[in-house]
Amino acid sequence: MKKDITTRSDIEILVRSFYEKVKADPVIGYFFNEVARVNWEAHLELMYEFWENSLLHTGNYGGNPMESHQRLHGSLPLNADLFGRWNNLFDSTVDELYAGENAEILKTRTKNIGAVIQNKILPKDG
Repeated sequence: MKKDITTRSDIEILVRSFYEKVKADPVIGYFFNEVARVNWEAHLELMYEFWENSLLHTGNYGGNPMESHQRLHGSLPLNADLFGRWNNLFDSTVDELYAGENAEILKTRTKNIGAVIQNKILPKDG
């Protein structure tokens, strides 16, 4: 039986595994590798803090995800399909590694956060 996400170490395993998929993904990998030219060491540390704070309420994240996504959108427009792909990769990584209440909470939070970001930066129909 898989364990639930309960520690910083669990989050680090999840985030590292997820971003290995992202880097290699033919749909969204180029946004990270070529457009944003992510410094992976720094990005991973920031993502550990972000998701640890999001799930375990540590208060150790001080970034601005909206600003970084707006900047990326200004370089090469994002769209709903790209956000969907990100979410699918994230959810499948969670499901491969963990099971439980926190795993489900984290998957729901990713969808909610993605929806807020999309609502703020993507053009509205009509």
